[in-house]
Amino acid sequence: MARKAEFDMEQFFQALGDRTRLRLLNLMGEQEVCVCYFVEILDAPQPKISRHLAYLRKAGIVSARREGKWMHYRIVMPAHIGATQILKQTLASLKEEKTMQVDKARLSKACCSPAKYALDGAPIPASISEPCCETC
Repeated sequence: MARKAEFDMEQFFQALGDRTRLRLLNLMGEQEVCVCYFVEILDAPQPKISRHLAYLRKAGIVSARREGKWMHYRIVMPAHIGATQILKQTLASLKEEKTMQVDKARLSKACCSPAKYALDGAPIPASISEPCCETC
């Protein structure tokens, strides 16, 4: 029987210690987002975004799902109760930062008119709670 790996607290904190990864987490919030939106909103190369998403996956903070050629990411709460509390607090405080608010606004606009953002054909982020606007 394989032993379940212990939660790596150091890796968890290192995952939260990078501005790009925090911006990615902020954009995901309570929805699943295709990697193409991260590339567009953060104006960063796809390999860089994918590298950061892989780091978040390894730390147990996000999960990925493939749909055709599209990769979708969403936040998952860690099994460690303390890490879950820290992640929830971090996500809540990100909402207060101006840069994070601008990123969210850009995502909202992009999901409403993906063709305008060179995202024609990209899947609209799947919200866990509510659509981002009346047109979604």
